[in-house]
Amino acid sequence: MKKIFPLFILFLASGVCRAQFSQATRDSIARLSALDHQQMKQQLNIAIPNRPGPSGNPDAPNAANRTESKVNQYTLPDPLVLKNGKPVKTEKDWWEKRRPEIVEDFDSEVYGRLPKNIPRVTWKVISVKDTTIGNYPIREKTLSGIVDNSAYPEIKVEIELVLATPAKAEGKVPVVLELGFIRWPFGNITPEPNRLISPGEPGWKEQLISRGWGYAIINPTSFQADNGAGLRQGIIGLVNKGEPRKPDDWGALRAWAWGASRAIDYFETDKDVDAKRLAIEGLSRYGKATVVAMAYEPRFSLAFIGSSGAGGTKLLRRVFGEQVENLASSGEYHWFSGNFIKYASTLTPDNLPVDAHELVALCAPRPVFISSGSPQVEGQWVDAKGMFLGAAHAGSVYKLLGKKDLSTMEFPSLGTPLVSGDIAFRQHAGGHSTGPNWSTWIAWACRYWGECKYY
Repeated sequence: MKKIFPLFILFLASGVCRAQFSQATRDSIARLSALDHQQMKQQLNIAIPNRPGPSGNPDAPNAANRTESKVNQYTLPDPLVLKNGKPVKTEKDWWEKRRPEIVEDFDSEVYGRLPKNIPRVTWKVISVKDTTIGNYPIREKTLSGIVDNSAYPEIKVEIELVLATPAKAEGKVPVVLELGFIRWPFGNITPEPNRLISPGEPGWKEQLISRGWGYAIINPTSFQADNGAGLRQGIIGLVNKGEPRKPDDWGALRAWAWGASRAIDYFETDKDVDAKRLAIEGLSRYGKATVVAMAYEPRFSLAFIGSSGAGGTKLLRRVFGEQVENLASSGEYHWFSGNFIKYASTLTPDNLPVDAHELVALCAPRPVFISSGSPQVEGQWVDAKGMFLGAAHAGSVYKLLGKKDLSTMEFPSLGTPLVSGDIAFRQHAGGHSTGPNWSTWIAWACRYWGECKYY
């Protein structure tokens, strides 16, 4: 199955991926993704079909559980117990013993390993212009991160990045990096997703600029396509020289997090950016990538994790909303390592050596804010309570490291901000968006960054 339809896959991983797909293209993506999914199962010696995941349609016969009384009983791995059964009692034990164990399990079984031979990225400034966001003047830079492909010239990878800082700023400013969508100047325009805010509030970019902070947007699909058909292109395909992944190779979530780290490399060279005060934000699948990036990249000081659901901060063992069987299907498996498929076929989620609370724990002691929408508007597929519990069960690690946890294991009522600690949570009344939580996040972030001034 070497290099199936390479020209078509190249098409998928190119800038055309940012345009709307035709039905024929979507069908081809699904077919090629299914072939790659099956190829990985063959590597894993899995002959049986995957267990089907539940449906997100509440009226479907196989609808996902949306009733709290039907949630299963489960036992979570303890983030403060070593694999040999001994408790973690000191910060040294966490950093030198337990944390490496958890990282190894996520690397092998969930998100995949970062390759040792990833080529370097050279940043090029495409344009600089003075413009405005709302009533605020900004300086906007459009950049391209050109990945060295000399080892395999057949694949070209460039990272799309936009950086905006207040034009009136004196000195370096904090920056929030969003994993999102860019109106790129080369003809392929992707509309920004729904980021509705609370009534009467300015947009998120305007809110940040008004406080003297900057923002940046990185386009994850510019360097790794969001489908299995693109795994032999993009940064994953470039490292593998167009060959299929091995079972513990990185998936798209880890690749997108890698791209966020390369953006930091650039920020550290930009005279307008305070690289000691960088945050990362993302919604939905990019919310998943946000918590992965925060867990693996210590240079991010804050995180704003939006509706990440399963594969993000939601407990994977909890049977409510989206399940491991959905994540390990041919439509979503590309986010993860190949090994993750096992847990929807020959193994079960209870066999996972780790769960989402330990991913949040890997972010410690740095502050994280977990955001969700209401069940009436956003729906219950992302499982807001499951995300809350992922945050709450990470608290023991934060406390060990001298930080403050959520201070409760009781799921709060809609709109209640749990923001007194270094783990924060709020379920807003809106839909699948971080928009209504931006003002709450900014007020919380001011505790760490200061300079909450207004122009």
